[in-house]
Amino acid sequence: MGVDAAFAKARAQGRPALIGYLPAGFPSVPDGITAIRTMIDAGVDAVEVGLPYSDPVMDGPVIQRASQAALDAGVRTRDVLATVEAVASAGVPVLVMTYWNPVERYGVQAFARDLAAAGGAGLITPDLIPDEASEWLAAADAHDLDRVFVVAPSSTDERLAMTTAACRGFVYAASVMGVTGARDRPSAAAPALVERLRRVTDIPVGVGLGVRDGAQAALVGRYADAVIVGSALVGCLLDAADLSAGLTALATLTADLAAGVRAADSSA
Repeated sequence: MGVDAAFAKARAQGRPALIGYLPAGFPSVPDGITAIRTMIDAGVDAVEVGLPYSDPVMDGPVIQRASQAALDAGVRTRDVLATVEAVASAGVPVLVMTYWNPVERYGVQAFARDLAAAGGAGLITPDLIPDEASEWLAAADAHDLDRVFVVAPSSTDERLAMTTAACRGFVYAASVMGVTGARDRPSAAAPALVERLRRVTDIPVGVGLGVRDGAQAALVGRYADAVIVGSALVGCLLDAADLSAGLTALATLTADLAAGVRAADSSA
């Protein structure tokens, strides 16, 4: 299922989509699957499954800690694909968020083949630029996968146009320069970045980095086609005394975020 389905559903309801991120394999592979399903049941429209990586240049401390715990427990790429397969039947599109090196090590065509076979929708590749992505673009086309590239406030208009032309599904607008993490308020640079993107593309724009609750999701949802939340959701599991408490916190926050996007006046 492509991510277009999530945007179509949200548009039909007059609201932005909610995309939630959790890394595969945390706190364990089975518990990570349970956590993602909990997030789906509580109202996300699409899921980003993180592929834990040893050199996460864009990830903030919360996601780094969870990913490192998964790596320390022995999680491998095959476990990420197994996680995708286990949750793809839950009714929402599932993308993998990954740095490029693990895909190259696995084999680009093989990764695309196996991701498609698992029911995955596509990849979000934060450290891969379209100029260097010819092999991935071909593999995504061959296996009908979405390809989501990341832009930032520092991107030139020329770079925005070139990057969005290579995207399929949506473009990921990183609302701040630097690493991921929940913040006290959404980035002031994000609305301007989205406005610049609207001038060069009709592809949906998802805004990520910093959203931590439903009130912030509503604010971002006024100008974005999707609100992307990662660190705040991961923190629910990371900070909990046990898995049960973590799942409860995860369900509560996801429901709050889902209520936030439903309250957003995306026409404002």
